[in-house]
Amino acid sequence: MSALTIYHNAPLGSVIRYSDGTPKPPARFARKLRDWKNRNGTGRLTKKEPPRERRTYWSPACFTLNEGDIVRGGIILVTMMRTYSVDSTLRFELVERPTIGMVRVLQSIGDTTELLHLAENREAAERWLSKNHYSNVRLEEVTADEVGADVIEAQSAA
Repeated sequence: MSALTIYHNAPLGSVIRYSDGTPKPPARFARKLRDWKNRNGTGRLTKKEPPRERRTYWSPACFTLNEGDIVRGGIILVTMMRTYSVDSTLRFELVERPTIGMVRVLQSIGDTTELLHLAENREAAERWLSKNHYSNVRLEEVTADEVGADVIEAQSAA
């Protein structure tokens, strides 16, 4: 899939794999392997941003993947996020959609909505929210209608 297809069809919380199509180099080539890992990986879709047009610049639509956290002693030190524009030359694959009944914890900032957490159910989402204080947050349950619509859109886009 293209980045544009992911932007239009993948729901927030989906797991996305990206690749440049090259084979993984052997571990003995440390620099080549590091560079390959920068262009091949997996992440959870956390944000979609519309194109922006200002008087001094223009930027295309983009999406952000959360590739994981670096944790030490139970404390998150760094969250690794990577943003791709819809004109990226990488290939993308929707690996996993959120399942029915899961609950997204979403934060709205301007015209952008960001996924803060994906919980198994409403109780788990409320528990997570009580421990992590954010403003302008809403809970959104993944419904059967949404999952069905995503499947139909993906088939028509493919």
